[in-house]
Amino acid sequence: MQFDPPLEEAILLKRYKRFLADVRRPDGREETVHCPNPGAMLGVAPEGARCWVSRSQNQARKLPCTLEIVECEGPQGLVPVGINTHHPNRLAEEAILAGLVDGIDQALPLEREVRYGEERSRIDLLQRGARDLYIEVKNCHLMRREDGVTEFPDCVTTRGLKHLRELARMVDEGNRAILLFIVQRTDGTGVTAAADLDPAYAEGFVWAASQGVDMRAVRCLVGADAITPDAPLPVLLDSAGS
Repeated sequence: MQFDPPLEEAILLKRYKRFLADVRRPDGREETVHCPNPGAMLGVAPEGARCWVSRSQNQARKLPCTLEIVECEGPQGLVPVGINTHHPNRLAEEAILAGLVDGIDQALPLEREVRYGEERSRIDLLQRGARDLYIEVKNCHLMRREDGVTEFPDCVTTRGLKHLRELARMVDEGNRAILLFIVQRTDGTGVTAAADLDPAYAEGFVWAASQGVDMRAVRCLVGADAITPDAPLPVLLDSAGS
């Protein structure tokens, strides 16, 4: 996924009201930008960090710039972390086409945002076939462990728990289902559930896997020019929340 034009560097002053952030430009000018991440952003919004923003060509936008990347601490030092939760679906498609997600036929088309299930959900990607394949995509950037394993979620997610139930139902009906984590940081070594932040989700995460939902994860290279799916990562069920 290319940024065109490349992102502009700034300093993150603060993130607030969920969808707003203040940044300082290299010339000292301060600006409010859109923050496209409704989550807690635990550990990925440090004040005073280097960050990068994109600029919209839409002249009608109230806030022309969007926060895209924040430089954060990791086990190996500072790394750029993608925080835009609008990108993972596109990155997931790129990862699938690059052959980074096992069990998906690259030759079959992918449908986007299709309604399904008993709880009126929308599946991120659907691939129809002899057994339809339902692919739910999650953005993952929280890292608190020294081994580089990232965690999901970074706050309580009742919506995420609903998605686990829906995926398990699809498997029970004879279809296939994949929960695909897109890790928008280069130092990720795996993915697990953050049981201390959302015990119900962590329990549902392990349960869904036991019901036949396939767990997959892909790490991305993150930079001011592009975010690119790079390599598959293991999903760890036995270390959820540890």
